[in-house]
Amino acid sequence: MTNLQGQRALVTGASGFIGTHLARRLADMGAELVCLDLKPPREELPGALYVRDDVRRLSALNLPKIDRIYNLAAVHTTPGHPDHEYYDTNVWGALEAVKLAERDNVQHITFTSSISIYGPSEEKKVETSEPAPVSAYGKSKLMAEEIHRGWLRQAADRKLTIVRPAVVFGAGEGGNFARMAALLKKGFFVFPGRRDTIKSCIYVEDLLDLVLAAGATDSSYELLNGAYPECPTLETIVTSLRDNYFPSAKLYDVPQGVVMGAAKTLATFKGFGLGIHPDRVTKLVRSTYVYPGWATENGLLADQAFRNGLRRWADATQRSFV
Repeated sequence: MTNLQGQRALVTGASGFIGTHLARRLADMGAELVCLDLKPPREELPGALYVRDDVRRLSALNLPKIDRIYNLAAVHTTPGHPDHEYYDTNVWGALEAVKLAERDNVQHITFTSSISIYGPSEEKKVETSEPAPVSAYGKSKLMAEEIHRGWLRQAADRKLTIVRPAVVFGAGEGGNFARMAALLKKGFFVFPGRRDTIKSCIYVEDLLDLVLAAGATDSSYELLNGAYPECPTLETIVTSLRDNYFPSAKLYDVPQGVVMGAAKTLATFKGFGLGIHPDRVTKLVRSTYVYPGWATENGLLADQAFRNGLRRWADATQRSFV
């Protein structure tokens, strides 16, 4: 484990799912933490400085001198925001992060981007694939990447790590995987028209292993996809959860149009607490086929990493999957 003793690390978006896990990991590595977020922290770590403020004001804040920046702050939930909000926070936040880095002579920034920069595709995407974002979120993240790369190019002694996470699951996620588990816990899951949708994914602690390994290399620039090499299908994900943890749950195949119609109706009633929404149904039938080229080339992901990730999630949450 890299020793960060004496290093002051700023984590933006520190109250989020990944940010909470990252802050805990950095604290274990000896870093002095400054955790920034608009929302209150999910947990408070001893010795950490918590700042309730906006990443768009970052360079104007009276913060102690920063040595490393982990820029995770973003507007990312879809559905949920008008297009301009993605650009406003994600692009402006990137500008503020590099402005602070300039002010404090920070030499290492880690930026959390997204596989949304590739756009939905049935074809495998690797780190060298041409970006083709279709959403405001994906486009704003690609712009933010370039802002960080611009900062890197301005001096030879800088290092930039960019990670593009796939679907990340783990304790406190509250997203796609948690919703699948919640439905299976209720005794069913409905495949909306297809089972073979590819859904690249990774367990949050495995993602952090990759990010920190990339940050520890001698290279000034590392770009990596945060995903498992298995690139499981929706069927593999659901049946793995069902077979190991919810054996009595029933699986159904229903035409996409029927599921979409039901989702539109349920959305009016906020899905009766099931997280059902037309945009989420669309995600289930659009593949995100993203391969972790950097990780596999560096021998960082073992065989059966996906199933091991599910097991670790189950153990970390006492099989509650929340």
